[in-house]
Amino acid sequence: MRTAASCGLLLLTLVGAESSLAAPSIFCCNDEAGRQVCGDVLPSACYGRAYREVGHAGRTARTVEAPLTGEQRAQRAAEEQRRSEQERLLNEQRRKDQALLNTYGSEKDIEIMRSRAERDLAAAIRAAEERIAEIRRQRKKFEDEAEFYKKRQLPADVAKGLRDADQEIRAQESVIESKKKDLDAIRLKYAEELRRFVELSKRPPSRP
Repeated sequence: MRTAASCGLLLLTLVGAESSLAAPSIFCCNDEAGRQVCGDVLPSACYGRAYREVGHAGRTARTVEAPLTGEQRAQRAAEEQRRSEQERLLNEQRRKDQALLNTYGSEKDIEIMRSRAERDLAAAIRAAEERIAEIRRQRKKFEDEAEFYKKRQLPADVAKGLRDADQEIRAQESVIESKKKDLDAIRLKYAEELRRFVELSKRPPSRP
């Protein structure tokens, strides 16, 4: 192994070589003191450090980076994960965009689909409201009959009729609440699809 003082001479010898045969490689790095260390095999001072391999005519054939520290490996893994997630999201958006363009031919198509979905949900809400009104009419009969039993125990069929009516009303109210949430979600969905469709339609066609 050559010392740091002989590195310059070794490199000059390589540069000045006139032989048609390729000169053997040497390995150089900076040691912990910042001094250049070279050798025809990797010097021990270069272990765990970045180094370069010098080949024919003194040209650098390749450069080898220093091994990563644990922290650097963790940072690189995190960065790779971030890039992978970005690529996944980008591919997912491309898939959604293509599906959107395949589904609708124009902005009017989106408006038609939104109106149809809104009509269906509005009809379901009306049906539940009408059912509640019908149940309340039925319940009124039990209420009237219960008037005869003030301060007395209600007959089993009257108590059951009132109880069943109340349960059915609560169930239909739950349906209405759910359908109203669906209606809000549908409006947001189609508003976003319309916005994205307009945005995609304004883009210039991609070149083949």
